[in-house]
Amino acid sequence: MPQRAEHGNRAAAGPPPRAVGPRGGEAVRLECEAMAERSRPGGDTDVVVPRTKAEKETKRPSLYRVLLHNDDYTTQEFVDWVLVTVFHHDPESAHRIMLNVHMHGVGVAGIYPFEIAETKAEKTMELAREAEYPLLVTVEPE
Repeated sequence: MPQRAEHGNRAAAGPPPRAVGPRGGEAVRLECEAMAERSRPGGDTDVVVPRTKAEKETKRPSLYRVLLHNDDYTTQEFVDWVLVTVFHHDPESAHRIMLNVHMHGVGVAGIYPFEIAETKAEKTMELAREAEYPLLVTVEPE
């Protein structure tokens, strides 16, 4: 019995007993402060804006012209057909481009990023070779 009396006296005179958490450790007392607001000496509050990384803009790819060159053997109908089939021009604009190639010796079939321009030029040359035409198609930077 005397021990209980001492324990009771100690509790009143000494530090408070420690609180025990659910896993046997000491309970932790958290003090939460508003993280977005900080007080200034003048009594104002300052709002802290979070920093974000600058967004990088994606660079547009370089464009290339696909040029059709005139020759004395490739028919106008074949050039019209290629412009509609490979380059997806409507018949009227395809005919206008074909006449430009015929009159000036060269004409722009389309303007595309390099890989697409190269693919369309190769496809056109392949179709011309299958039809036994010597059509020349080149790709140049815009």
